[in-house]
Amino acid sequence: MGITTNMVMPKIEREAVALNYGKFIISPLESGYGITVGNALRRVLLSSLEGAAVTSIRISDVAHEFSDIPGVREDVLQVMLHTKQLRLKLHEGDSARLRLEVSGEGVVTAADIIPPAEVEIVNPELYLFTVDDDKAHLEIEMNVERGRGYSPSDERGRLPIGELPTDAIFSPVRRVHFEVGRARVGQDTSYDRLMIEIWSDGTVKPELALSQSAQIMMAHLRDIGEVSEESLMAAAERDEKPRMASEIYDTPIENLDLSVRVFNSLKRTGI
Repeated sequence: MGITTNMVMPKIEREAVALNYGKFIISPLESGYGITVGNALRRVLLSSLEGAAVTSIRISDVAHEFSDIPGVREDVLQVMLHTKQLRLKLHEGDSARLRLEVSGEGVVTAADIIPPAEVEIVNPELYLFTVDDDKAHLEIEMNVERGRGYSPSDERGRLPIGELPTDAIFSPVRRVHFEVGRARVGQDTSYDRLMIEIWSDGTVKPELALSQSAQIMMAHLRDIGEVSEESLMAAAERDEKPRMASEIYDTPIENLDLSVRVFNSLKRTGI
């Protein structure tokens, strides 16, 4: 007999859908499962889904982030803040390079960026900066990477001179909200009804984000579901061998029962 034989299994329905928004009902759930499942899904949705973001930027004739950009109304920090809002799809590979070349005055948006074939800009209307000098010429390159969650600029490590690191928001999910109510099964009203709302940034559909988050949870739980006494003993044996080897390496040579000749030789070499 299966362990879930006497449990009611939930179904999922989409209650509302709009641009970059989805509202889903998961019901019925065993009493108490609504909070458990809702919290877990929310955490995974916000922290663990892959996305793409700008991680560094290079601006012609600019040495550091506290500089002014000749002919541009905004300074470097403001431009970097705007590029951080770029929402991108990286269809192939783990990184790519974007180019932006501007001549003359005018408003510059994400639509002016020249992306490679593997990159799609989801919000081309995004305002980047304004050029107020008709003789200005500006070249910008942006590095795009794939990642999860949020990555501060100080995680970039060493970059080439002139390459400015930026904070990166990889998560394609902007907001998640859930509520738990009561559900009826026959005459029993003790079951949970989970309502979950998902707002995405346009790079992923809410239903796909929900599916991916559930798959991530199942992947983490799979090994726990296969746990047995034999698997725990095997894991303990694997952990014991490195620990024993480490203890041997850390043993003082005075405790190794060596001959006087060998002991003196090791001492002379500083061991």
